[in-house]
Amino acid sequence: MAAPRQCVAPEWTSSQLGNTVTKDELRAELERQEQRYKEVYGGEITRYAAQPEPERKPWRKRASVIDQAFSQELQKMEKELKAEQP
Repeated sequence: MAAPRQCVAPEWTSSQLGNTVTKDELRAELERQEQRYKEVYGGEITRYAAQPEPERKPWRKRASVIDQAFSQELQKMEKELKAEQP
């Protein structure tokens, strides 16, 4: 049975170093942490790729005639209430 997966916390951050971290430096640090985790805990590492953005926007239902009539009635009622208030 494999060892439970654990998150490996970074041992340094850009704020601790006082400068920004480049992608290459971050990749090297993550690779080092991965190797350390494998050696110390004997666990396996699962990497997840970023989810791609959908090519099209999700489909949206158009308002039916009944939905349009309902919204018009609501607007009429709101206008009447505003007119009654001083």
